[in-house]
Parts: sequence; C-alpha cells; structure tokens
Amino acid sequence: MDDEKIGQMSSDGHVDSREDTLRSMLSEFYGRKMTTTAILVWGFGVLFLAAAVYSAGAFFRTAETGHQIMFTTMFISSLFGVGLMKIFAWQMMLRNSIKRESGGWSCKSPNCQPR
Repeated sequence: MDDEKIGQMSSDGHVDSREDTLRSMLSEFYGRKMTTTAILVWGFGVLFLAAAVYSAGAFFRTAETGHQIMFTTMFISSLFGVGLMKIFAWQMMLRNSIKRESGGWSCKSPNCQPR
C-alpha cells in the first residue's frame, strides 16, 4: 500500500484510542460542565473520610462495648460511603463515552426508540 492510502484511511476513520484514555476521562470530569458534580463528589468524599477518622479515633478512646460497636459501625459505613463516591465519580466519567457509543435516542415520536 502507498503511504497516501494509509494516511487517507487513518484520517477518514474515527480514532477511538484517544477518547477512552484515563487522561481524557479525567479532563472531561474536571471540565467546566462537570464542576458541580466534581464538587459534590469531593465534598461527600471528604465528609465520609472525616467521619471515618473520627469514628476510628473515638473507637480507641472508649471503653464501653456498646460504644465500640457503634463506632465500628460508623467506621465501616463511612468507608462504604467513600467507596460509593468513588464508584459514582467513575460512572460520571464513563457517562460521556457511553453516550458517544450508543448514538443517543431518537425521540421524534411519543415512543422513544434507540437509533
């Protein structure tokens, strides 16, 4: 094949490798359109992390069994909250690439059908 044909084939085709990199997903997540979502994720993440640190410290300060169980439950719930915030952020990062792959919806009639 000629170099011209190879260049034409690569320029005509859609290059997917640049769109689904971690760097591009992070730049979309921290872009101007997703600012409120990023603030929400980081806010709740810090809140859950602070609750986990507090409950871990309070667990070692108390001597009563009931309070130890309560602080352990708070710690585990806070760590689950941090994990859920990470999953939510990852889904929001993947949302744009999923929209590009699906092609959207055609809602010109009352019954919306995928394209």
